[in-house]
Amino acid sequence: MMNELTLIQLIAVWILPVVFAITVHEVAHGWVAKKRGDKTAWMLGRLTLNPIKHIDPIGTLLVPGFLLIAKTGFIFGWAKPVPVNARNLKNPVSDMAIVAAAGPLSNVLMAICWALFGRMGLMLDMDGITQPMMYMSYAGIQINLVLAVINLLPIPPLDGSRILSALLPRRWAWYYSHIERYGFFVLLFLLWTGVLSSLLGYPLGTAQQLFFSLAGLK
Repeated sequence: MMNELTLIQLIAVWILPVVFAITVHEVAHGWVAKKRGDKTAWMLGRLTLNPIKHIDPIGTLLVPGFLLIAKTGFIFGWAKPVPVNARNLKNPVSDMAIVAAAGPLSNVLMAICWALFGRMGLMLDMDGITQPMMYMSYAGIQINLVLAVINLLPIPPLDGSRILSALLPRRWAWYYSHIERYGFFVLLFLLWTGVLSSLLGYPLGTAQQLFFSLAGLK
C-alpha cells in the first residue's frame, strides 16, 4: 500500500504509530502493576505517555528505522521495559501474568482505534486528509498487531513467557526463567532465518486482514 511513498513520507506516516504502540504497551504494564499493588513504575515516573520517558535508542529508533529504510515490510521495536517488582504484587505469580498480558492487550485495543481512525478518514472523504489518515491507519494496525503477536511468544523475556511461567509448576518456572539471558538472541535468530515469519505468517495475516477490513483498507 505504501510503495509509492518516499522515505520522508514513510517516516512521517510510521513515526506516531510506532512510538505510541511501544509507549502505550509499556505504560499498560506499569498501570496494571500499580492496580495489582506494585507502584515501582509510578514512583519512577514511567506511567506517562511522554515517549521520552520510554524511548530506547536501539529498540525505539534504530531497529524500526532500519526496517523501514530497508523496506522489509516488517516493522518491529521495543521501549525501555517498565520495572515491575513482583514482591509488591498481591498474588505475585498470577499477577505477573496479568501484568504481562496487559501489554499485548493494549496493542490490540490500539489496533482497533487505528482501524476506526481509518474508517473515519473514509467517511470524511476529503482531499489531503483522507489518504494520510488511511496510511497512518495501515501503519497503526500493522505495528500494533505485530507487537501483540510477537510479545505473546513464550520466549523469555517476552510477555508470553511471563504468562506461561504462571501456568508451570514452580520448579519448572524457575528453570524456564533462566533462558531469559538468551531470549533476545533466540528471537533474532528466528527472525533472521525466517522461522518467525513462517510461525506467525498465518495468524498475523488473518488478524491484519480483519482489522484492515474494519478500517476500509483493501
